[in-house]
Amino acid sequence: MGKKDVRLKGQLKSYMRWPLIMTILLIAMNLWMYQIDKNAGLLMTLFVFIYLVIVSVLYFHNRSLILADLIEFSTQYQEIQTVLLQDLAIPYAITSGDGYILWKNKCFQELLDGKDKLIQKVLPEISPGIFPSENGGRTHLEVQYKERDYQVEIRRISLEEFSENEKLLQMPKGEEYFIAISMKDVTELNAYIRENEEQKLVAGLIYIDNYDEVMESVEEVRQSLLVALIDRKINKYIGDVDGIVKKLENDKYFIAIKKESCRKFEADKFSLLEEVKQVNIGNVRPATLSIGLGLNTATYTQSYNYARMAIDLALARGGDQAVLKDCKGITYYGGKKEQTAKNTRVKARVKAEALREFIVSKDQVIVMGHRIADPDSFGACMGIYRAAVALEKKAHIVINDVSTSIRPLYDEIIQSGVYEKDIFLTSNEVLDYITDNAMVVVVDTNKPQMTDCPELLKLSKTIAVLDHHRQSSNMIENAVLSYVEPYSSSTCEMVAELLQYIVEDIKFPSVEADCLYAGIMIDTRNFMNRTGVRTFEAAAYLRRCGADITRVRKMFRDDIDSYRAKAEAVRLAEVYRREYAIAECPGDITSPTVLAAQAANELLDISGIKASFVLTVYNGRTYLSARSIDEVNVQIIAEKLGGGGHINSAGAQFEHTNVNKVISILKQTIDQMIEEGDI
Repeated sequence: MGKKDVRLKGQLKSYMRWPLIMTILLIAMNLWMYQIDKNAGLLMTLFVFIYLVIVSVLYFHNRSLILADLIEFSTQYQEIQTVLLQDLAIPYAITSGDGYILWKNKCFQELLDGKDKLIQKVLPEISPGIFPSENGGRTHLEVQYKERDYQVEIRRISLEEFSENEKLLQMPKGEEYFIAISMKDVTELNAYIRENEEQKLVAGLIYIDNYDEVMESVEEVRQSLLVALIDRKINKYIGDVDGIVKKLENDKYFIAIKKESCRKFEADKFSLLEEVKQVNIGNVRPATLSIGLGLNTATYTQSYNYARMAIDLALARGGDQAVLKDCKGITYYGGKKEQTAKNTRVKARVKAEALREFIVSKDQVIVMGHRIADPDSFGACMGIYRAAVALEKKAHIVINDVSTSIRPLYDEIIQSGVYEKDIFLTSNEVLDYITDNAMVVVVDTNKPQMTDCPELLKLSKTIAVLDHHRQSSNMIENAVLSYVEPYSSSTCEMVAELLQYIVEDIKFPSVEADCLYAGIMIDTRNFMNRTGVRTFEAAAYLRRCGADITRVRKMFRDDIDSYRAKAEAVRLAEVYRREYAIAECPGDITSPTVLAAQAANELLDISGIKASFVLTVYNGRTYLSARSIDEVNVQIIAEKLGGGGHINSAGAQFEHTNVNKVISILKQTIDQMIEEGDI
């Protein structure tokens, strides 16, 4: 390439053209001077000629010098860039597409000690799998190395033009790029962020669950002393973390603590729950607490709202537990023991009046239970159906699968000829019945995905929930009426109480009384589990309404195949850790889920068994039935597995049919919860 081939570009080219522009301007002025005076024009021509000679000499003589200076400057500039990049305080490296380090600056070399050539061997988080796939793309992540936090930026730099013009280096087609990796030390920044986050205040509420019952169980002269001891426990527990306690009512407290204090409470599993139970000055019943905390919120108002939601959920789950709610989800602590049932029916009467008002204001009522209905779900549906009919409203029941456990009652209702033909609807049929002025009542479940028709909940504006299972985070949120009593033996017990207040002197056929009685009998295992005073009162009421105990017992006898399958499941049961029975029930029989629940109950009759777990495969899923008497809370175990239920009667579902995998997960969950002290 000769000197003539070199061309100037950009602003420098424009700058070098100024002498030519000035020459054109002077020639124009010279012509104008000739028009005025020829002598002046001749003199001007002389000066223009001299100017052209000087400019030409300077331009062509200095042009090569300017180009030489530019080339020297460019070379020095590249050297300066290289030095600056080498001495850059931020670790910087260039790798190939497979993570092989091609070049790194001094800071990067000092950080990684210069030992390995593959970046993923030093920093496993930075692997080719996370490299940007498009030219110009960027990936950001944070890694930890040598107890320091680094913010990493990974860029993909295209080298297609470089590969075309470069004669010495030929890059493979499709791999014409480099990966540039820069690392920024953010250890101090993260420390300040964490410190600032931990110093945020968290609002909380503490309620004494059974204040009235505890006060009634102690002498009047000692009541003030009992309250003072409970106050002292709460104030000391919160005061130890520099928190604030404000007593709102006799049984309600507002607290404000730092976020870091919540971590301490979580570490000791909210030991305040157990400390308050130990307060005893002659009171027959120990006091229990419910705690609700609202975390990770931008404002204190939102934190308080979260705390209220958390305390409501703790109370709905039976109390004696702490609930932490934040923008990411809900965490539960405690709740290992069953809450004592309250003998007063005030709440039942209030809920009954509210339900009556909603039913009266609607044109029709649609009742729905959970999938694969059991006697409790079916009986509760029939009870609400009778209440709607008594209030002269059209009512329907949504049911898809008629299991063997409810088949006798279902067939008797269908064959009686007294009921409308559309009393029972499938989930597809009910969508044609739903209107803007229809009410949906969900019984025996508070999870939308567990209902027979989840789409129905999205179409109705008026939803009521009646359930005796503990609430979980994924509950039906848009319900206008929620009546959840974890201490009730069954939903049928709750509905039997409501019927006495919804319509005065309500009359209903004996088959409906049988349905409600059967629901109570099955859920209590013939009145042996979770029975209280109100359970027997509800059973007595149903008996007066015409429930036939002998007929119900005959309805729920097993056939010989089912009995053999249940006996085989019990025979082959594995006793894990000498206390937990795990068995598999065959799925090739009618209603295997019902049989699994029965087998789980049978296993509890074996001495030394604290909890039983029976699995069965049905309709492409694996179902788990968990049962206990009083020593283990199977509900918190089921929640760990994605299910839920009651403190001694719970279950879970898995979207596959690998029973061995579920058993392995169940054992791991039991081991983990025993190590952490949850069971």
